[in-house]
Amino acid sequence: MKTLYLLRHAKSSWDDPSLADFDRPLSRRGRKAAQAMDQLLGRHGWRPDLVLCSSARRTRETFAALPSLAGADVVFERGLYEAGHEPLLDRLRALPAAAGSAMVIGHNPGLERLTWLLVGHGAEGPAHAALRRKFPTAAMAVLECAAEHWAQLAPESCRLIDFIRPGDVD
Repeated sequence: MKTLYLLRHAKSSWDDPSLADFDRPLSRRGRKAAQAMDQLLGRHGWRPDLVLCSSARRTRETFAALPSLAGADVVFERGLYEAGHEPLLDRLRALPAAAGSAMVIGHNPGLERLTWLLVGHGAEGPAHAALRRKFPTAAMAVLECAAEHWAQLAPESCRLIDFIRPGDVD
């Protein structure tokens, strides 16, 4: 059994229109949302063995705002920037079997589509209902994957355990 955390980057700033999309930093609201999600990670003891993080500035800053993940193995990858669900799935399938849990800090629509691919559209529950509404910035899907090895990840092979938005954290 594997655990997968899919975290969308926190809200980015559009204050400087001269910046390329890749280089946009977090906004004040984004930093606050990332801090809320860090509290959630700490409260639940959720600490992935490995973090895959897009190398875009807003994803790197989201990771930096999560001190609960300090000391975790993290890999910053340009290929996660604007990655679709299929390349994300391929990347996850290449994770080492020794990693019992992993987190991806990335972008939409890739993360949302990957979540639906892995859990399927037929399941019901509060987490599914929240995910159907929107996968907003700084939201995180927590999946339990019925796989012994990451290479076995397949469509509808995971169960959505939780879906948390920053506003849900008190």
